Amino acid sequence: MTEAEFTGFRPAALTFLRRLRRNNEREWFERNRGTYEGELRAPMAALVEDVDVRLATMAPELVGDPRRSLFRIHRDVRFSKDKSPYKTHVACWFFHGDAGRGVGTTTPHGGAGFYFHMEPDRISIGGGIWMPPRPTLQRIRDVVAEDHRPLARVLADPTLKRRFGTLAEENMLSRMPRGFSDQHPAAQLLRHQSFTVGREITQRDAFSARLPDLLARDYARMLPLVRWINGALGLRTLARR
Repeated sequence: MTEAEFTGFRPAALTFLRRLRRNNEREWFERNRGTYEGELRAPMAALVEDVDVRLATMAPELVGDPRRSLFRIHRDVRFSKDKSPYKTHVACWFFHGDAGRGVGTTTPHGGAGFYFHMEPDRISIGGGIWMPPRPTLQRIRDVVAEDHRPLARVLADPTLKRRFGTLAEENMLSRMPRGFSDQHPAAQLLRHQSFTVGREITQRDAFSARLPDLLARDYARMLPLVRWINGALGLRTLARR
């Protein structure tokens, strides 16, 4: 647990990430580790704790934990041609307490949750489930195929649409997945491999002590989608912690 209150990121955080892009090597990072810890990791941990306090009443089943919500700055280079050791962004993940923390193809998977991402050129927030493992994706598709109307109603809600638009279409299949008819009324939904919404925010937002409130308000707008996905995966909704 951190004891510091979140007071906003500072411009030095983005300056560090810009410099890391130009000096992505261990020697440089170690010389500047204090800046990373003070300007990025510590404020991010404080942000996670402040948002978690808000989730406790808004969405008690979703959790922010500084030890588990922050993504590592180190890249996994085992299967990559790019051997740069560090990511040039920072991010955190608010996940379902009954599920694994994993994101993407990681197993066990953490279900649907909320995301915050910061890099020099883009600061964004999101919610949903991104590129889940095949068994998880298949389960979501099966629920959609059986009755897509509840999800369609969630996505058509004006509160969600005005703020975030439609589901992100990255990595969307050009053809129907195996086992589903091209004529299925939910064909568009079934071609998604991720079910996420999001938007970019400004540097001014990120530098503000009010960032936890902004995140909580937008996460509340995303919550029906997150809860629909988690319900499809058999993860419960809580009234309190």
